[in-house]
Amino acid sequence: MNATPAIPTTDADLDELLSRPTAADVAALAALDGDLLVLGAGGKMGPSLVRLARRAADDAGRPRRVVAVSRFGQPAVARHLAAHGIETIACDLLEPAALAALPDAPNVVFMAGQKFGTSGNPATTWALNAWLPAQVMQRFRDARIVVFSTGNVYPLVAVTGGGAREDDAPGPIGEYAQSALARERLVAFFAERGGTPAAVLRLNYAVELRYGVLRDLADRIVAREPIDLTMGWVNVVWQRDANAVALRALAAAAVPPLVLNVTGPETLRVRDLAGRLGQRLGVAPVFAGAEAETALLSNAHRCRALFGPPTVDPYTLCDWVADWVGRGGRSLGKPTHFDERGGAF
Repeated sequence: MNATPAIPTTDADLDELLSRPTAADVAALAALDGDLLVLGAGGKMGPSLVRLARRAADDAGRPRRVVAVSRFGQPAVARHLAAHGIETIACDLLEPAALAALPDAPNVVFMAGQKFGTSGNPATTWALNAWLPAQVMQRFRDARIVVFSTGNVYPLVAVTGGGAREDDAPGPIGEYAQSALARERLVAFFAERGGTPAAVLRLNYAVELRYGVLRDLADRIVAREPIDLTMGWVNVVWQRDANAVALRALAAAAVPPLVLNVTGPETLRVRDLAGRLGQRLGVAPVFAGAEAETALLSNAHRCRALFGPPTVDPYTLCDWVADWVGRGGRSLGKPTHFDERGGAF
């Protein structure tokens, strides 16, 4: 594992750290031919993923286009990416003509989707999470494609079992999780139909200092809001490491698709995480409820065997988040609702 970097104290520090490639990332981009197209690059993870790709490609000395595609509802995001050498295309991917007009690329990362708002607008969720991936698989049938999915395709599992594995039967709870499983099934169908190598990444939960499970806990602690312990255990992974897996998985894309759980190796107790955060924030957490015997947990052994362990452990991340929140550091204002057990998002 690399040496732990210095704690970030500004947005610029954090963005630099989230996009800093490792030697393994650089080697992966050096071995990869052609341009990279990232669809849905304007969300929580996309901007740092394309910056990571740009920096790794530059360090590898392999000229290539890195193109970020999004509606870019916040134009400042597109300007930020352009300032770092990334091409941007403002596009509504649900418009067939706009999707068809995108440039061809041999490497595609698909990040678009909807989770929050599903309960109020399920039709859009199914369009984004299932119909659109099917269109992308056909539009870019000659590419290698990495598709972000979610650990929500699994049922809640025993907290003592080490987490769900990729070969376990899915058991999605609620329409969001069902639409995510539909995404995976359609990706697999069109991968085999078109001979399109693909990798499906079942992610839970990526964290950085402005959002994620640890930020959610810290915000509740500072606000003296009760932390419900019913979903008493979680997995988390540093967002940079999740993005690195996405880039490195391009070379491992296969037919049928390679499926990988992407998260940290630890099964983490929410009570313990909150205790560590509270100690560093100087505020005692307030708890409610009792820990259930099941939780949404994934086993990422297959991913670690391919790409190695995360570069930052969750306990260091707790310390970073506490420091960030204690300084009044910015939040993205996007709670994860990690404690939702009924699948209602």
